[in-house]
Amino acid sequence: MPPSKQESPAEHVALYDKLIATRPEIERKGDANPYTSLNGNMFTLLHQGKLAIRLSEDEREKFLKKYKTNLFEAYGTVMKEYVAVPDSILEKTRELTKYLDLSYEYAKTLKAKPTTKKKR
Repeated sequence: MPPSKQESPAEHVALYDKLIATRPEIERKGDANPYTSLNGNMFTLLHQGKLAIRLSEDEREKFLKKYKTNLFEAYGTVMKEYVAVPDSILEKTRELTKYLDLSYEYAKTLKAKPTTKKKR
């Protein structure tokens, strides 16, 4: 029987952490589904062992063509700005760093979202 909590496999989490560690200014968040965000806008997500990276329209099109992949889908919903990173590339930290950088730069251009944390 599959586990009730849909967690990412440990080896994928380790690879994701290795990628995020290449940029000390980026904070990794989340436990079962690790992610990164800037000003309330998520820009990477590891969901059930699959990596999603948010890219600008131009970079997204290039990525989809180059890696013959699709937009990322979670819970039956297509996440329009996110590309699904093929597993074969997840291990290529150096190659993915370029896309992490592009995603981080794109996130900087997005309008900040108010946080839901209560202020004391």
